[in-house]
Amino acid sequence: MIKQSLFRLLLGCLFFSTYGFIYGQNVSEADSNLKFNIYSQVFDSLKTIIENDGSFSRSVFLVENAYHNYNLPYSDFQKAINDLSKFITQGTFISRGYNYSDILNYIKNYSIFSKLFDTTLHVKNNSLEKDGHIAHYSYSHIDPMGKKEWSNMFVINLLATRKGNCHSLAYLYKIIADKVDAKCWFALVPNHIYIRCYSQKVGWYNIELTSGTFPTDAWIATSTYVSMDAIRSGIYMDTLSNQQSISLCVLDLAKGYEFQTHNYYDGFILKCCDMALKYHPINPMALLLKAETLKKVYFKEVENKKPDSTITYLEMENAYITLAKLHYRELPEKAYLMWLNSLRKQNNKYPSKQSSN
Repeated sequence: MIKQSLFRLLLGCLFFSTYGFIYGQNVSEADSNLKFNIYSQVFDSLKTIIENDGSFSRSVFLVENAYHNYNLPYSDFQKAINDLSKFITQGTFISRGYNYSDILNYIKNYSIFSKLFDTTLHVKNNSLEKDGHIAHYSYSHIDPMGKKEWSNMFVINLLATRKGNCHSLAYLYKIIADKVDAKCWFALVPNHIYIRCYSQKVGWYNIELTSGTFPTDAWIATSTYVSMDAIRSGIYMDTLSNQQSISLCVLDLAKGYEFQTHNYYDGFILKCCDMALKYHPINPMALLLKAETLKKVYFKEVENKKPDSTITYLEMENAYITLAKLHYRELPEKAYLMWLNSLRKQNNKYPSKQSSN
């Protein structure tokens, strides 16, 4: 059952976060080499997956398992996803008067949202399963950007606790959507990821999983301070292809490596950024991580009087210039948290077309 597989995942997460590497602290050379080898193997696997436009779900698990030193069983992850997917597709679906040819896709997306993420439909008590229902997945205010513990961004943590952030909630939605053959896309705004869907009746609509709402494009752009120039450049609020979605996993791999090793100088983080940018050249997070990593490398090269420092500086400068040309701007963490809170408070004030259909 779902309980058993998720319980094993939870135990794995807790054990290896407590007794594995001491994240964010110095590690021994042997541990560093082990981490580099594990992450390099996952990088090679992701390279094959993204080249073949393969499984986003598999990519997510590989990245998260690298963080836990290959100690989480894929079979448990698969079972959890399979059980959730069966729950989505079982029972009678209500079309709510929807009479267009894409009705099946509409119903699948509606079912994913309503059965897994619509927190207005409460399940009695806090059990995972009750009368054939599964408790909804909802937003957690604890470390929403993974600064204290990067694994707070993980789908496996969300599956085990039913609490997550924009990152894990959106990832789980797409994983389930891919499994049941429902079409959906990721979209980005500063510090945030959300879901976009399309229906013949209403056109494009947004799903905000942190609040269980359907905000309009105008409200998202205004409230996150995204300029029209940034939207026109494609850096924000555009839909991502499956390969571009997998490139987010490549970035997650880099961020996990950064969190666990603080090693900016062996080329691994830059290699991840370059692969992500190959499939999504205007990914703001990849450009920023590349620029910030190159800055650290440059300062170290200058300190050690390396002759290649000029080349590194030019690469760093180019990344920053590209971000500027794309009209990139960062949303401070405090402003981001205020924005998330406003989504929950104003969901009735700014409904999208989808919420009334």
